[in-house]
Amino acid sequence: MLHTRRPLMALRWLSVTSARIPTVEIESLAEFDTKIAYATTLDHWAFQSIDLRDRAPALAALDVRGAMFLGCALTPQLEDALISRGALVFPPLPHVPFNPYRSCLYSADELYDNLAAGYHKSFDGRAYAWYTANTRTKSLPANLAMSLHDQAIGDALADWLATIDATRLVGVMGGHAARRDSPAYADAAHLGASLAISGYVVATGGGPGAMEAVNLGARLAACPTAIEDALTKLAGEPTYHGHLTEWAALAIEVAASYPQTNQTLGVPTWFYGHEPPNAFATPIAKYFSNALREDILLSRCRGGLIILPGEAGTVQEVFQAATRNYYAAGDDLVTPVVLVGRHHWTETLPVWGLLRSLGDARAMGRHIYLVDTPYEAVAALTATA
Repeated sequence: MLHTRRPLMALRWLSVTSARIPTVEIESLAEFDTKIAYATTLDHWAFQSIDLRDRAPALAALDVRGAMFLGCALTPQLEDALISRGALVFPPLPHVPFNPYRSCLYSADELYDNLAAGYHKSFDGRAYAWYTANTRTKSLPANLAMSLHDQAIGDALADWLATIDATRLVGVMGGHAARRDSPAYADAAHLGASLAISGYVVATGGGPGAMEAVNLGARLAACPTAIEDALTKLAGEPTYHGHLTEWAALAIEVAASYPQTNQTLGVPTWFYGHEPPNAFATPIAKYFSNALREDILLSRCRGGLIILPGEAGTVQEVFQAATRNYYAAGDDLVTPVVLVGRHHWTETLPVWGLLRSLGDARAMGRHIYLVDTPYEAVAALTATA
């Protein structure tokens, strides 16, 4: 069993006098066994969600002062020994349906485990139910658990971004309302494919609608016939409204039917938990904090942002991106932004004029575009690369 009897308030906190020393992160037993063989001190080492109950002898031979153990499985004796010798131990938190110290991003299969019993029985459903219950009570332990979780997801996302060319990460923003059987959904899928074929890594908000379509297209970009086949199959459950379990199950089935040809990132949030995560993002960075999630998504997509027609949430993202670009000191710090849909962005929601006014005499003015089709969007973005 995990040892959880020691409350968080009793933890000893690390000194910050040597904060510039890089932290060594250990996220698996294999890493532990490899790196520990060359160590004498564990100062500024962080061990994350590992079962260390059989590693007590190895730890006993090392100086553990300044080491952090985050949600690791420890025997009571090992935990007491580590704390008494100067380590900082964050115990697993009871009564939360997620691991606040997880060391990797989510997969769709993990979020939708036990889906056959209904969405509410899946991990995603259980986490959303817990979130909605605890945001009403606003308890300190729940807020702490969510903050720890989101910090861990941010760290895992940074690890994943280190494996790609981050300057080629393109974010596609768009509404959740596009049905799977609509032309807008098909257009978004082809946009995702075109971006992937052009050498970009595609990121979305990770939800349904246009976001799902973009992740789908990017994932299957190497096989256009697979995309068309998938669109036909997915039209059988065109919307998650009233059919969430069936909607998700069909996506899981379709995703498993084709080989994954590209990675494509999804960054959803339980804040909008009524909008379920899509199954076509390959790594999924799901946050509790929507503000943190949006800031990370917009700031990390240095390759550019493509904005599909959307409503309030999409407009908010447009101006979050505009604010960052407005204050950028030079062209090299501006993220290109392409708005798709002239009528939508000049008549339905006329933000284009304001963007142009903001961009006058600013570097951002040279990196904003208004086009009509997804294909023009890709052309505009590649022209700036």
